[in-house]
Amino acid sequence: MFSDELEKISWDETTKSIYAKTDADVRRALAKDRLTVDDFMALISPAAEPYLEQMALKSRQITLERFGKTISMFIPLYLTNSCTNSCVYCGFHIQNPMARTILTMEEIESEFKAIKKLAPFENILMVTGENPAKAGVPYLANAIDIAKKYFANIKIEVMPLATEEYAELCDHGLSGVICFQETYNKARYNVYHPRGMKSKFEWRLNGFDRMAQAGVHSIGMGVLVGLEDWRTDMTMMAYHVRYLEKNYWKTKYSVNFPRMRVAENGGFQPNVIMSDKELAQLTFAFRIFDHDVDISYSTREPANIRDNMATLGVTTMSAESKTEPGGYFTYPQALEQFHVSDERTAVEVMTALKKMGREPVWKDWDQVLQ
Repeated sequence: MFSDELEKISWDETTKSIYAKTDADVRRALAKDRLTVDDFMALISPAAEPYLEQMALKSRQITLERFGKTISMFIPLYLTNSCTNSCVYCGFHIQNPMARTILTMEEIESEFKAIKKLAPFENILMVTGENPAKAGVPYLANAIDIAKKYFANIKIEVMPLATEEYAELCDHGLSGVICFQETYNKARYNVYHPRGMKSKFEWRLNGFDRMAQAGVHSIGMGVLVGLEDWRTDMTMMAYHVRYLEKNYWKTKYSVNFPRMRVAENGGFQPNVIMSDKELAQLTFAFRIFDHDVDISYSTREPANIRDNMATLGVTTMSAESKTEPGGYFTYPQALEQFHVSDERTAVEVMTALKKMGREPVWKDWDQVLQ
């Protein structure tokens, strides 16, 4: 399990190593075809800032060679905002006084129908809060059964499950799972996740092993940028990706870099702010580090950043996302988990991508391929 590997890696020593990288380390990394995690550390270090243009060109070249000019399109559907966790930064926090919604199967089907009217989406991501008693595996299995009638590629972003539970959902038609570790800093993990199942660091961390062992086709990973030093957290994720690719090489992997915003209502404030330039640097570095990994940008990011990065390393995007349960048809005014920055319609996103010479791909997977 990856938790055993992470125990061997010092957070503090990794941080020191990143900030000690030199100009020579960066140039050495850029000259390589196959990078180590140490090389990745050089490319995300402050020493690499003068090389952003060179990194962008290399990232673009690698992306074109591996993915061509395609951008895979997906859309999320939030099934519930009911959650038993106490994550201090999340709008679904159990103590947040808000109306809780769990969509019925009839409402879920209505949402699917509404989504299909927006654009020819075939990739659906179903998202829930973590409430296994009310929205657990049986609920998810029923939702997947309905989703199969409308979508070719079905993914979930839910609480970490047991291996046999992932396998059961795969039998129903599940093809992918996305899970955010949030932070790899074990010493401070429970500062942000004090109660609930999400407070169990190893259970969440080793969930990626369980997904792969269950035969999940696609696994998505991410760190919530704003909790801890993003460079150290992303290095830990780079170690994690390499571990998974080595041990579960039949599985496809993707990464995401969601950035927290400064709260306007006195809520949780991020400890770290990642600039647009740093987001670009990280994206280039990850593409140069791993030629095959899928890099995804959600509608958290504004339109101009998404458009620019679509030609420089990003390979998957969401569009016209609603981050409240039933936001497409049933409950369009419910409380969002986070605010969407790119508010363009899916058709507008598609048009913008085509103007940049990119080809939006609505379907890139089918169960018959498994």
